[in-house]
Amino acid sequence: MKYLNHIATVFSAAVLGLAAMTSCEGGDLYSVDAPDWISAKADSIANANVPEELEGMMEDVYTIGATDYSTGWWAAFSKYYQIPDGQVWNGQFNLNINPAASNTYKNFALILCNDEDRGAANYKEYGAIRFDNQPSGNSEWGEYIDRGSVESTLTFETDTDEGVDKLGGKVTLTIDRTVPGLFFVRITNGVVTKTYTQKSPLVNLNADGANTNIRAFLVPEGSYISFLQTNIEPIGGCTSAEDKLPLKMTLNGVPRKVMQGTEMEEAFANITATVEFEQAVTKVVPFSDLTVQAVPDMYTLGKKNLVAVYNKSYKGESSNPVIASAEFEVVDKMYTLVGAADNSTAFWGAHSEAVKVAPNETFVTTFTNYTSGGGNWNNFVIVLATEDGTTEYGVLRADNWGWGTGWGGEDLSSKCTPSGGQTDWASWLAAMDGARVTVYVTNNGNGTADVRTVMEGTDGNIYTQDYIGLNTVTDPDNFYFHLTVDGSHLEFDEVVGADDNSSAFWSAHSKAFRVPVGQTLTRRFKNFTSGGANWNNFVIVLASEDGTTEYGVLRADNWGWGTGWGGEELSSKCMTSGGQTDWASWLAAMDEAMVTVSVTNNGNGTADVKCVMQGNDGLTYWQDYIGLNTVTNPEDLFFHFTIDGCHLVFE
Repeated sequence: MKYLNHIATVFSAAVLGLAAMTSCEGGDLYSVDAPDWISAKADSIANANVPEELEGMMEDVYTIGATDYSTGWWAAFSKYYQIPDGQVWNGQFNLNINPAASNTYKNFALILCNDEDRGAANYKEYGAIRFDNQPSGNSEWGEYIDRGSVESTLTFETDTDEGVDKLGGKVTLTIDRTVPGLFFVRITNGVVTKTYTQKSPLVNLNADGANTNIRAFLVPEGSYISFLQTNIEPIGGCTSAEDKLPLKMTLNGVPRKVMQGTEMEEAFANITATVEFEQAVTKVVPFSDLTVQAVPDMYTLGKKNLVAVYNKSYKGESSNPVIASAEFEVVDKMYTLVGAADNSTAFWGAHSEAVKVAPNETFVTTFTNYTSGGGNWNNFVIVLATEDGTTEYGVLRADNWGWGTGWGGEDLSSKCTPSGGQTDWASWLAAMDGARVTVYVTNNGNGTADVRTVMEGTDGNIYTQDYIGLNTVTDPDNFYFHLTVDGSHLEFDEVVGADDNSSAFWSAHSKAFRVPVGQTLTRRFKNFTSGGANWNNFVIVLASEDGTTEYGVLRADNWGWGTGWGGEELSSKCMTSGGQTDWASWLAAMDEAMVTVSVTNNGNGTADVKCVMQGNDGLTYWQDYIGLNTVTNPEDLFFHFTIDGCHLVFE
């Protein structure tokens, strides 16, 4: 990695000019290329469209097989293309069919194997899929290949049928592993399309169970392949026919926030840049190949621009610099994160704490979602499971897709009811980078669960998705949920009150949530106090939606009042753990205490409020207000939080 002041003055001038453009209307300097199609559930993914112009492709020019069509079976092989779980491989090549070929199998086969070289002691194959389709013949084989899952627009009855020439031309090959445990294959030349959908969980054939990679390679017979490009670099690297000059560049993985004082090498070590060269060839280059500068600086608080210059050709033999920029913010406080701030965390690579949801309870959590923008699935993921995680009730993605008990369980996408805006996936994905998300998880107590997600996109639109009546909860008394990520990260940054605890009573309020009749609504937060007095902590407000009717105001220090400011004193209804009688110790323990508050609407004009405070002293304090009889309209019961010389950070 090089700094900007080490390169030519002309580059510096270009960078500064580019940075100035960020304040201009329409000055879009940062974009993340996203695929035009997404993976869908296994029984419908075959209907996905392959884009005419594949993105993220790298030139890989070489020939497989003899150009005189003399190559026999298992005599010539392509490079190995290693496909990690959750990724998609796209390859393009020209398939050259012998004009004199009289057999349908004189084309090529795709071989799928474990992560080993042919001939290695541990080499194992999943099977082979040839481009021709002959149900009565041997056009697919292998222990793990289900021939009933093949579809093709051209079927041969025998291996001597005419039409093998239709298989030639420019071929696009796709292997999609984004459906967990499964894979999808599509081979098309625009005339003939053949697909294969793996419908049973893929067995891991690697000796190391932690290695979930598979490999693919091509084998021609009586034909030859002129390989062109790939989006995954093969083992041994790509082969380029000629050098090319760079045309433009975009930055990937730039963190949205950087802590003040963090050095540039640490803050941006994981970023990459996608460089587009002449002839539509692209290459992803690491941070070390870029010349970078933070504009105007890296150390003061506020919005900044990371400006990067790349001054190499495709082969690195000449200079023709391209420039890209991305915005980030230097902050002095980073709230709780799930996943790395540069969105580099892979699927299942980071998890929030699991929270129990009791029967007839709804837990509400809010966070900001940040995405790498690589795919629609690169956002938050909701996991419903038992406390120990051994039983998985459901895994629900942000893009209207999920699966049921265990990895090989029920496809839950059919149960999702989205708002409708998610059908424009490109717009939705862009709006999810920085979207405010509220998740409601309800345990119905009868073996079913409801999950509602409200996403406030950066485009000003509200996107929702509802999973109602998920019937996979085998033990309602052992029902937990947590959040995980996939090429994304989550920040729990909902704060009420000033960070220095200077906010006066009633000067800041959280969002209010409705408590339905017969239900319990729960929220959790970390309480920070100035320590001035016992009342300098969280305050719970029960009221109507418009706030004109106030059913009760309950402080953290066992005191409250009823309907209206001049109403009934509610402190006599408070039941405590007993620890709050040592007020000095309790007050000290309340700074950074984790607090869970549950409000129950009994439906008969009464409400119950339960607070559990896990102090910084390791002790648990609680207070219960049971049967508050001030709720004049049970259909209109909301609650929210306010503060008094404290601040709350919701977890």
